[in-house]
Amino acid sequence: MTEATDIRRNPGGLPGELIMWVLIVSELAVFGAALLIFLVLRLGDPQGFADSQAQLHRLSAGINTMVLVSSGFAAALAARAAETGTAGARRAVRRLLAVAILLGGVFLLLKGVEYADAARRGLGLEAHVFFTFYWLLTLFHAAHVLAGMVILSIVSIRANADAVEASAQFWHMVDLVWVILFPVIYLL
Repeated sequence: MTEATDIRRNPGGLPGELIMWVLIVSELAVFGAALLIFLVLRLGDPQGFADSQAQLHRLSAGINTMVLVSSGFAAALAARAAETGTAGARRAVRRLLAVAILLGGVFLLLKGVEYADAARRGLGLEAHVFFTFYWLLTLFHAAHVLAGMVILSIVSIRANADAVEASAQFWHMVDLVWVILFPVIYLL
């Protein structure tokens, strides 16, 4: 048993590889810093931010939240199934990862429709500082969704437990960021 496997199987330690946790924490720090700046700027122009926010598609964003969280659930089930290591489990892992990837695609499709509508209405980067951060934060998140879909696709080929767990950790970070972005950008 390798040291990484020992750590992953150790109930008192962090699951997975340390490098994945370093990546996750660094990504969360970047999103956190951008959100903090967004919130500070909001304090200086609460009405402008509220008026800008009112132009967003809250229902679509809420649906997208359910889609992405469901995708994360499929990834978690895939990680659990991968631990058994049987041939049947490998097929289940691939199916569950495919569901996670498909739901990630639905998320991006809905975001694409939202982006097209915002662009059509002239709500670009320069419309208001709110929209500068809306575009930067949500497009950066969408890039992470796309990267996560690629990672899940690659991992599904071999579907070994450690790789599935690491990819699920990344995918959960993508979920977590959206669960934080959604209320801050669309609701507060």
